[in-house]
Order: sequence, then structure tokens, then C-alpha cells
Amino acid sequence: MVAFRAQHSGRASKIFDWKCTMSSLTVKLGLLAAGLMLSGCMQATTYEATNVGNFKPRDKELLAKVSYAKVPVAEPFRRAIVDYHRKEAPGSIVVDSDNHYLYLVQKDGKAIRYGITVGEEAMAWSGIAKVGSKTEWPPWHPTPGEISRLGVPKFVAPGPDNPMGSRALYLYSGGKDTLFRIHGTNQPEYIGASISSGCIRMTNEDVIDLYDRVGLGTVVVVLEPKHGDSPFNSKMALQGGGNSQMMQ
Repeated sequence: MVAFRAQHSGRASKIFDWKCTMSSLTVKLGLLAAGLMLSGCMQATTYEATNVGNFKPRDKELLAKVSYAKVPVAEPFRRAIVDYHRKEAPGSIVVDSDNHYLYLVQKDGKAIRYGITVGEEAMAWSGIAKVGSKTEWPPWHPTPGEISRLGVPKFVAPGPDNPMGSRALYLYSGGKDTLFRIHGTNQPEYIGASISSGCIRMTNEDVIDLYDRVGLGTVVVVLEPKHGDSPFNSKMALQGGGNSQMMQ
């Protein structure tokens, strides 16, 4: 009887161990599956380094003379190739002021994403525009409001410390200058932030890259506040939106 009980106890123990093993395996497989599903939902991001070899001699000369601190851009705002789910046509520029990103839409559901500085909500602009003109190392002609608010001169010559930076894309709507620009900056520490000026600022290196990729007539969609799409929450992107077409 004792032997039978011992034998029965041993079998029960083995059955229990097997059940525990299967239960543990099931949990691990479940976690693995959940991890794979989560990774499939997350945005694929490939960071892209600046190729200074493509810069013009003047770019290299002036960028070497800047007096501002070359603060590294935080990783979430570094230039990257990302998945893109909205409906804007390839070649369009989309500005997500909420999350401080500018997207250059590519083919096959991809986009080049740049970190940007945008204006505070009261100073921001939204709508659909086109690149009406482009300038390398532009001068700065502050608006009367900027002159009054910031105490700046009426004209600032081009140069390494000019607030317009290395490039400017001038946004037009209805054939008229909106007075909003996509341009470089001498304050890279504010990439990813909202500050008093309403224009869209990029690092000088990134705006050179964007400038070389787009032409006159490129459609620029500046999303309204609260209509942006965080890379960690693709709800807005998956809903689509925007029907802009590339200018020929």
C-alpha cells in the first residue's frame, strides 16, 4: 500500500510537473506572440546621418564659422526614414506642429521625418501652401511685428549666425506670400520645442537636405493644432487625411 501510494505520488508529481511545464510554455509563447504583434504595430525607424560630403563649399565654409553651440538633436527628433500612413502624395511636405515633425512623403508608405521647432500655438499657422521660392543662405527681413516684439533690426545679412540659417523655403497660398517659411536656425537647442516665432525651423544640416530634395510648387500641408500624429500613436495617421496633389 505504501509502495502503491509512493508510485501514485510519483506519477502525480510527474503529471503536475508536465502541466506546469506546458503552462509555462504557453505563457512564454503568448508573451512572444504579443511582443511580435506589438512590434508589428510600432513604427519602423531608420535614423539617417548627415552626409556633409554633399554640402557646397560655401555651406562648409559658413557652417564652420557659426558661433552658436552645436547642440546634438535629441534622438526622437533626428532625421529618420519612417513608416507613413497618411494620404498625401509622394513629394509633399507635411508639418505636424503638435509633435514637432516635418515629413517629406516618399513612395511605398515611407517618409523622411525631420525634427523641427515651431511657433507657439498663438503664433502658429496651418493650411495648405506651396513652395513659392527658395533661397540659399537667405537674408532676414523681419516683419513689423517681429521688429516690435523682438527688438531686431529691419535687415540681417546672410551668414552663419543669421536666424534664417542656411536655407529658406517661402510658403505661398493663392499666389501670395503667407510670410511663413521653412528655414534653418541658429538655435538648434530648440528643435522639438515651440517658441515665440511662428515659422518652421530645422537644423541647418536638415534644411539643406530638404532643400535639395524639393522643388518650386511642392505642396506643403501644415496640420491644424491637435491634428498631428505621434510616432507612438498612429491613430490619426491610420485615419488618413489630406488630399493634396503634387504640382507639376
